[in-house]
Amino acid sequence: MIIIINIDQNDGSWYTADRENKRAQTNTSPIFSRKDHLMGSLIVKNLNVSIENQPILTGVNLVVPQGEVHAIMGPNATGKSTLAYTIMGHPKYTLTGGQILLDGRDITGLSPEERSKAGIFLAFQYPVAIPGVTVANFIRTAMNAHRKAENPGDKGIPIPEFRKQLIEKMNLLEMDPSMAGRYLNDGFSGGEKKRVEILQMAMLSPKIAILDETDSGLDIDALRIVSEGINTLKNSNLGILVITHYQRMLNYLKPDVVHVMAEGKIMMSGGPELAQRLENEGYEGIKSTEAA
Repeated sequence: MIIIINIDQNDGSWYTADRENKRAQTNTSPIFSRKDHLMGSLIVKNLNVSIENQPILTGVNLVVPQGEVHAIMGPNATGKSTLAYTIMGHPKYTLTGGQILLDGRDITGLSPEERSKAGIFLAFQYPVAIPGVTVANFIRTAMNAHRKAENPGDKGIPIPEFRKQLIEKMNLLEMDPSMAGRYLNDGFSGGEKKRVEILQMAMLSPKIAILDETDSGLDIDALRIVSEGINTLKNSNLGILVITHYQRMLNYLKPDVVHVMAEGKIMMSGGPELAQRLENEGYEGIKSTEAA
């Protein structure tokens, strides 16, 4: 079933048609109050973005609540990664219109560091190597920055507590503990880089995690391990936005909502069956069917 999402430009109210029956069963209105839906959600409102005066995003509307997994699929060069980087605040992308809200707070003008501290995490498609900085030191520094943002008097996570958490999460991702002492992504395989990205996500406990083509470059075993690691991190306080070209990762993650992006905006949304339709019919096939 196709989902129709309407986002009011004034208050951000939204409505998902395919959930009406489910919410009726629990005596809950499908139309949320401003307070109910703004808190605990990432909301993108009429986002317009350009690079060097070239429009890339042309009115993106999106709601990702905590506790749900959303996937964005679409042909190449439709703005999927641009959306991810814009939400994270990359300075390369020029915002020409729209808003980004987290927990009801307008974060459109915040720096990437401030957005990270507010609870947004981005797993890169192509993680960068940082020779001289170990995985453990990188993650501990990030965790301490987050803790200090919440409590200026915080003196940082105690080393024994950090080590315990790190080993637990590395075991979860079937990672060799010795990787913690290696320089970040320096000489890592594609699968190792992606596991380290998810390790960071596990340790930082964000409110919203954006996974930009995390499945790219992974063999079957690495994809399974990374996906299972992501699944173990799912909880009511974490919203996940997965950007992917393929059904294979979604077979593991089982998204609540799938969005199709084209021409710089989200053109269609639906349940997990929409991803299967894309796999079977292709983008042009679905586009032709909907047009008919």
